[in-house]
Amino acid sequence: MGEERRWETMLPLVVGIDGSDCSLEAVDWAVREAAVHGLLLRLVYASRWERYEGVSPADSPDRPSEQVLIDTLVAAAAERARRADPAVEVVTDVLAEDTVTTLVNESHHAAMLVTGSRGRGGLKGRLLGSVSLGVAARAHCPVVVVRGDRAGWETTGRPVLLGVPDPDEGSSAVRYAFQEAAARGCRLEAVRAWRTPLFKALGHPRAPGGSGADGQEAAADRIDAAVADGAREHPGLALHRTTAEGPAHKVLVQGSAAAGLVVVGARRRHGHGGLQLGKVAHAVLHHSECPVAVVPDV
Repeated sequence: MGEERRWETMLPLVVGIDGSDCSLEAVDWAVREAAVHGLLLRLVYASRWERYEGVSPADSPDRPSEQVLIDTLVAAAAERARRADPAVEVVTDVLAEDTVTTLVNESHHAAMLVTGSRGRGGLKGRLLGSVSLGVAARAHCPVVVVRGDRAGWETTGRPVLLGVPDPDEGSSAVRYAFQEAAARGCRLEAVRAWRTPLFKALGHPRAPGGSGADGQEAAADRIDAAVADGAREHPGLALHRTTAEGPAHKVLVQGSAAAGLVVVGARRRHGHGGLQLGKVAHAVLHHSECPVAVVPDV
C-alpha cells in the first residue's frame, strides 16, 4: 500500500500531550476517533526536561521533580482515556526530546496525529500554538488540531467539511474526508470557493466578456472532478456539493461553525524543508470553530 494511504493501515493514533487543558481535550477527541476506527491510542509526552534538570534518571536514585510531574500527567491522561472508553487500548511514552521533532518523527508510524490548539505555556486565545502549527506543517500523516467549542465537536451527526483543493493537489485530503465521513456516518460537505474578478466587481465599463457565473461553474466542475472517485467508492454516503463566492479561508472558517471536522490539504514541494500549508490551511488552523485535519499530499 502506497505512502499516500498510510492512515488506512492499522497504525496507532498518536496524541501529543503536555498536561494542558487543550491537550486533554485532544485526548478526549482522540479516544472517540480511535473507537470509530478501531485503532490503538498512543499518548506521547515529549520534553527536554533532562537537559533542563541536568540529571539523568540512571544517574540518581531520586527522580528529578520534572520527571515526577510528567509521569503523573501522563498517567492521568491515560486514565482519562481509559475511563472515556474502556474498549480503546491505550499506551504511553515519555521522550526527552524536542516536542515538534518528536511528534513529526512519530508521524512516520502513525495513522493520525492529534494535538491540542495550545500548550501549557501558551496564551489563551483563538490563535494556534507554535507546537501544533509546527507539527501540522511537517508531519507525514494526517494531523488533527482539536479546537473550537467542545459541545460542538462532541455533537454527533455534524458534517465533515472538505475544502476542495486545486486540480494538481489534494487527492489525499479528499480521500481522507470521504473516509472520515463514512466512519462517522455523517454528511460530507465538499466546498469550493470562487472569486469574481475585481474589474467585474467594480463594474468596469471595459471589462471583458463573461460573468461571475463562469467562476461558479468552474468551481462546480472542480468539485465534481475531485469527488468522483470517492463518490463511487462510497455510494451510500450523503454528499453535498457547495460553491461559495469569497476567499477560500473565510468560506471554510465560516462553515466550520456548523461542522464536526474541517479537512484541508498540504502539499510537499521539492526544495523545501516541510509541508507548505499555504494561506488557506494556515488561516483555518488559526480560526476554525471545530477540529481541523491537515492531510499531506505526498
